[in-house]
Amino acid sequence: MSRGIDADPHRASADLVAEVLRVAGVRLASYGWTLTGSEHAGEELVQAALVKTFVRRRRLTDVGAAEGYVRATMRTMHIDGLRRDTTWGRLKTRVVGNPVMADATAEIEARDEVSRALATLAPRVRTAVALRYYDDLTVDDVAAAMKLSPGTVKKYLADGRAALAPLLGVPIDEPESIPVKGGQAR
Repeated sequence: MSRGIDADPHRASADLVAEVLRVAGVRLASYGWTLTGSEHAGEELVQAALVKTFVRRRRLTDVGAAEGYVRATMRTMHIDGLRRDTTWGRLKTRVVGNPVMADATAEIEARDEVSRALATLAPRVRTAVALRYYDDLTVDDVAAAMKLSPGTVKKYLADGRAALAPLLGVPIDEPESIPVKGGQAR
């Protein structure tokens, strides 16, 4: 005796979800877009509503009834989300405070300036400078990484400092590193 689709409730539910998406998927996505104002958020809402609707065994057997139930779930989820966002918007300044964000424009401009200056260096000089000052490697470590002698690395670093100093407005004779309290400069 063969079992029908209705004999397996999980299979019947999966078939109904597939049928709802085939028949009403575009309408549900449009409704989601109408509620949220965003195609992506609307599609997310459809998916969340489908999961919420079909995760429990409901006695839905008709595509039209299932579509109506999914729509109602979408509406409820969207309204609940708006309420949650509104409530959080009112409470977050009390909980989190109202931090003043520093203007990052100067930092971004400085990074751009450094990137443009580094781009003017020869590839080996740029690599030595990056390993020494960005990765904070010692001259010997840079030499080992680049398979060069320490003297060659020192020459590349001197060339890099000489080329970068005027571009970055830094004096050439500025110390390479500043000792940390209790530590030594490398």
